[in-house]
Amino acid sequence: QTGEGTATSSGVVTIRSANSGAAGASGKLVFSSGTSKGGNSGAIVMGTGAATGGRGGLVSISAGSGTSGVGGLVSIASGRSTSNTGGTISVSSGEGTATSSGSVTIRSTNSGTAGVSGKLVFSSGTSKDGNSGALY
Repeated sequence: QTGEGTATSSGVVTIRSANSGAAGASGKLVFSSGTSKGGNSGAIVMGTGAATGGRGGLVSISAGSGTSGVGGLVSIASGRSTSNTGGTISVSSGEGTATSSGSVTIRSTNSGTAGVSGKLVFSSGTSKDGNSGALY
């Protein structure tokens, strides 16, 4: 936690692993809640505070570039359940109470000179009992 800024900005918290040497990989950051045997497991919450006199904050998740291999991977997956419905992933834009709501953009970027652009796959899973999921 940083100090409060009563007249200007509050402080900055930086969590990072150091750069690697010439022949290694940089360190790994692990944010994890523990498992639970008798109830719900913990939660990891990332977010920014509301702004009354300016824009709302930014949460950005990105993976690094690769110069001699493929670029980094960003993977978002919800939890599996053996006795109930699996977890949900929800992506939505912000509401604009006075004007338009925000946009949701899912895209593959342009290819280089010797390749093709990436593909987008929207797929529902198979079902063992009943209809499979729907795409709208």
